[in-house]
Amino acid sequence: MGRYTGAVCRLCRREKEKLFLKGSRCLTEKCALTAKDYPPGKRVRFVRKLSGYGVRLREKQKARRIYGLMEKQFRLYFERAERVKGVTGVKLLELLERRLDNVVFRIGFTTGRAQARQLVGHGHFLVNGKKVDIPSYSVEIGDEIQPREKSRTLGVIKEGLEAGSQREVPAWIEVDESGLKGKVLRFPVRDEMPPIQEQLIVELYSK
Repeated sequence: MGRYTGAVCRLCRREKEKLFLKGSRCLTEKCALTAKDYPPGKRVRFVRKLSGYGVRLREKQKARRIYGLMEKQFRLYFERAERVKGVTGVKLLELLERRLDNVVFRIGFTTGRAQARQLVGHGHFLVNGKKVDIPSYSVEIGDEIQPREKSRTLGVIKEGLEAGSQREVPAWIEVDESGLKGKVLRFPVRDEMPPIQEQLIVELYSK
């Protein structure tokens, strides 16, 4: 499956807000958005007024980039959310939050979702005691996520735990720091999801 391989800091600058795509670096003064608070490309720093379509497109792009998805994959999540009973936009974000790579990041095992996706793909994490190497795996209530025994000493996981101690773990996840594992208590509610205007995404895809 295709993936974005360019400079991720350009994506934050394009959306004019921190998407935390480079983990702990985004919290330091080295963050590109701090030094260059204007969109990438030509050095023209005027604010261009977006059309209604442009506003909706930017919101969809922001959500897609936060979770590190390509367009086709993101669209499939939207179509799945449409088939689920409930508010489509909220269900879309719920499905994205339930991705295993996102949950690994939320627990605090990594400094970013991209790093979590790579570690999950390499088989470093267990779900209910079984190895799962699919980043898009959708967690269920009661699932327990933890690194494999041999993976607990990895430098990236130690770094993630140190950085994660400074982040607030959402209430829908319970973290057992002594056992290095997290448990899904329930599905997230809207207030526990990223600040995305999901209605704009629904309007974009509904046209």
